[in-house]
Amino acid sequence: MDCFYAAIEERENPALRGKPVGVGGGERRGVLTTANYEARKYGCRSAMPVFKALELCPQLILVPVRFDLYRSVSSRIRAIFGRFTDLIEPLSLDEAYLDVSHLESNGAAVAREIRAQIFEETGLTASAGIAPNKLIAKIASDWHKPNGQKQVTEEEIPAFLEKLPVGRIWGVGKKMREKLTVLGIETCGDLQKLDQIELSQRFGKWGIELWHLCRGMDDRAVTPDRTRKSVSSETTFSENITTLPALIPPMRGMIEGLLEDLAKSHSDRTIRSLVVKMKFADFDRTTAERAGHVVDISVFEDLLAEAWKRGNARAVRLLGVGVRFTDPQEVEQLEFFD
Repeated sequence: MDCFYAAIEERENPALRGKPVGVGGGERRGVLTTANYEARKYGCRSAMPVFKALELCPQLILVPVRFDLYRSVSSRIRAIFGRFTDLIEPLSLDEAYLDVSHLESNGAAVAREIRAQIFEETGLTASAGIAPNKLIAKIASDWHKPNGQKQVTEEEIPAFLEKLPVGRIWGVGKKMREKLTVLGIETCGDLQKLDQIELSQRFGKWGIELWHLCRGMDDRAVTPDRTRKSVSSETTFSENITTLPALIPPMRGMIEGLLEDLAKSHSDRTIRSLVVKMKFADFDRTTAERAGHVVDISVFEDLLAEAWKRGNARAVRLLGVGVRFTDPQEVEQLEFFD
């Protein structure tokens, strides 16, 4: 979907259209959940602190997050997907992989029809990438945003990747881009000039992965009903908290919300560990974790103290609590609080 949360807010309040809009924050100390395209022209983006976004775009209009509304719209869109295929792998409320290879219509035609139905029934625009695998489809989905689509066939993959910046490959973040730039590598075509041995020597197992990805090789199947890895709750404080005891009451409130979420939506899952996340006034952060199968307030308090100690008495601007789940297939889950 195109700027999903912001697009919904514009739909609900047409007066916002054409103006820079940020969803989230609620105050200067919060963070943006998303920003519409007008705001992005100024450099505003998701996960950016509100005060920074306002420095870049003083006329930015902030609207509060309404997750219940977004979930409702997401469910309607998911129902539209279901008219075409059961092979749907949601990534978030506004993004999913669909396997339509079993349909007689070609992928581009299916994508056009899905996008048309989404617009007709929700008033929102969507963009799509059509390709033989997830990697290329994901990259292509951003190609003609907003309200567009791009198809890359198997035969077109080599030419498509030749000039593609390496930063467009999933997993290649800022630090990896810097390392590759030092080697004179800017595009996937540049990266293809290195063999597996050299990439392995420089980057270990990730180097072998890069060798495959820069060639568009991705054998991941579309997996319906992706298992959630974790559940968490976090709060950015209106004022920095400077003492450990002052962190306990808000943490207990978050734990209560966490318990309600677990009882409502995840009662069938087994907890593997408890986690406390802490972000300090200088935006440095730490995560403390301990194995456990139940939500134990005393364990959370111990983890809170551990995280606080790592901060060397620095003031705290954000606190989060959560749990990691045991994977049903016993595959270790590694991501939390993305």
